[in-house]
Amino acid sequence: MPQRDSGGTSRDSQRARVYDGEQLVRGVFDRADEFGHRTVDVYGSQLTLPVERRFASVESVQSYVDKVLALNWVRAQWERAAVAVRVRARGGSGAAHYERAGAVLAVPLHTGSTAWALRELVVLHELAHHLSADPAEAGHGPEFCTRYLELVDGVIGAEAGLLVRTTFAGCGVRFG
Repeated sequence: MPQRDSGGTSRDSQRARVYDGEQLVRGVFDRADEFGHRTVDVYGSQLTLPVERRFASVESVQSYVDKVLALNWVRAQWERAAVAVRVRARGGSGAAHYERAGAVLAVPLHTGSTAWALRELVVLHELAHHLSADPAEAGHGPEFCTRYLELVDGVIGAEAGLLVRTTFAGCGVRFG
């Protein structure tokens, strides 16, 4: 049974591990893009990474979110895929985040000279929050991680899914 905080929601005990794992995964994709070498060694297996989509605007993120939520397999697996998400720009240089009240995905457009949040891995992370049926679920708990993994695997590709699974496991992230 997950531990609950005083507000009735589950504690987000593996948040730091999830963020560490995601930073490593994004780094692998960044290096593949930078050097043009899409084949990487992951725990003894060679993977050819698919290209991760990047976005130029809030409108392009909105179009992508709408298309992911409309996928037949996503709708069949998660009831909340039928709930539309509104994408908006987020001020400042903070991280992207999801606001359950109103189903809003907020993305910072620029942090310094980069638009780090306007990328597929970040948007799928926020959609994994949206698809949770339980508003009291731990933000980055095992259920979230499984949804995120399934989205990455099904949308970006099996190789990206394997990279996420093994990297998260190496960081001590639990799935469930």
